[in-house]
Amino acid sequence: MQEEHESVREIVLRIAITVMLLIISYCLTFTGIPKIIAFAVPYLVIGWEMLADTFKKVLHGKLEFDEELLMTAATLGAFAVGEYAEASAVLIFFEIGELFEHLATKKSRSSIAKLMDLRPDRAMVVREDEEIELSPECVKIGDVVRVRAGEKVPLDGVIVYGETTLQTAALTGESAPVTKKIGDEVLSGTINLSGVILVKVEREASESTAAKILELVENAASQKSSAENFITRFAKRYTPCVVICAILLAFLPPIILHGGWLEWIRRGCIFLMISCPCALVVSVPMSFCCGIGGASRHGILIKGANYLEKLTHLDATSFDKTGTLTRGEFAVAEVHPQGITSEKLLNLAAAAEQFSSHPIAESILKSSNLRDCAMTVNAVEEISGKGIRAEIDGKVYHVGNEKLMREIHVNAQKCEQVGTAVHLAENDRYLGYILIADMLKSDANTAISELHAQGIGKIVMLTGDNEKTAAEVAAAVGADAYQAEMLPAEKVAFVEKMMSDGLCTAFVGDGINDAPVLMRADLGIAMGALGSQAAMEAADIVLMDDKLEKIAKSIAISRKTMRIVRENIVLALVVKLLILVLGAVGAAGMTGAMIADVGVLILAVLNALRCMRV
Repeated sequence: MQEEHESVREIVLRIAITVMLLIISYCLTFTGIPKIIAFAVPYLVIGWEMLADTFKKVLHGKLEFDEELLMTAATLGAFAVGEYAEASAVLIFFEIGELFEHLATKKSRSSIAKLMDLRPDRAMVVREDEEIELSPECVKIGDVVRVRAGEKVPLDGVIVYGETTLQTAALTGESAPVTKKIGDEVLSGTINLSGVILVKVEREASESTAAKILELVENAASQKSSAENFITRFAKRYTPCVVICAILLAFLPPIILHGGWLEWIRRGCIFLMISCPCALVVSVPMSFCCGIGGASRHGILIKGANYLEKLTHLDATSFDKTGTLTRGEFAVAEVHPQGITSEKLLNLAAAAEQFSSHPIAESILKSSNLRDCAMTVNAVEEISGKGIRAEIDGKVYHVGNEKLMREIHVNAQKCEQVGTAVHLAENDRYLGYILIADMLKSDANTAISELHAQGIGKIVMLTGDNEKTAAEVAAAVGADAYQAEMLPAEKVAFVEKMMSDGLCTAFVGDGINDAPVLMRADLGIAMGALGSQAAMEAADIVLMDDKLEKIAKSIAISRKTMRIVRENIVLALVVKLLILVLGAVGAAGMTGAMIADVGVLILAVLNALRCMRV
């Protein structure tokens, strides 16, 4: 960032000095050699760097047909035919175009550059009641680090002491702080806003979330879109062609007409200057850079311009279920008591399950208020594959599935809903059941409706879950189809079939088992990637939180970006062709032509900046 500031200051200073020297040269009444020297001074001030670079390439045999070569040849030609002021003026306008490019590039990268602040520069490691300040790279897995209020969490880990709120905006794009307590995972790069916490390190610095994100950002620029590749190929063929045309324009007419050498050489130089493909070469990659930067402001990390472009061609999207459309964790969905209150049923079940580490037991404990109840629990016995028998306040209770109820000869109520029913009986009296289910994410239905509204014609849910559960979830979220009881390899085969049918297909997943299909799909989109390093690495697009609505937003960003890319290509080519014709017939002077050309560059750059706003 410091280098960018210096670069902008240098350009502004160089332009200011050149304009001042050019005014002085105009005011002087020199003729002949003194006049040439007077105008050569501002010309060298503004163009010395470009001239030196071009001649260096010539001397080393590494001549490139680029805009620098065109500008050098054109301005030296202008000097040769006596248009001294015009030569300097052309370079001034060229530098103004460079200035706008620097400013626009700085703005377009500002959102992504904020991610570079993620990496903490120190970690306070607690060893034998002493604090040792170390670089995060020197901290080992299992070490405990202390993070005070206002500091960044240096490495991924789990809180072992304290409670706090964390600012996760740099990672997820969400401004609302998140509360964390003992046992919760915290990620490197987040900012501790309140209390002091101790964090047990679970990943080394090179494998931390912040390091992974920075690696993805650094590699994003290398993935070019087909539009960028086209412009690169176009420029390589275009530049030699216009150089040949300029030479023919400068020398062929005076040979045929037997005169007018200075005028036709002047026109050839004008043709060279106008032919610089600056607007085209700059605006297209800048549009993609702005699009990627705009997406990062919303917590969407797109790994390259080619993936941004693919989003516009999306025909079908397939979703994983658990952890993607659903929360991926068990929770109490419903309570159906018989003869007692819902609260009493939950508390009795929680009392029996409190010593179990099973996810279902944990979900019941979270929903109960067992801590406020004075219950005496004795003789807890786990019945494998069926449930638990426990003595609570002197009475025997059975908590478990239908098999356990049949075994103790209790008629359990039939559960028709999707999920796991936990039944409870006191001796031989049935007390009801608790339905445990993996709950849908609150925005799942809305997100899929938005995708349909954007023209995504086929949305399929792929899951390893059973048929009944898959059917209900697919209907609830509005998916067009579903496939149940699928292994990871079968998901890959299904996505490959959709692709072979000519559909540009995205797969949205969150877990390690989704990595193969994320890599195989035309576009892999990782949901909740902060919890799965494998998904983050395999995916082409990473959503830095669990919000499904970001998929529709990423498509909107890509479509706007591609629309602006097309606008810039058409604008640059049409204006370029028009000015080239005017220059060739002598209707456009050197300075006027360059003003028009730089004007197109500035308009294209300003248009590209619109990609930042969606």
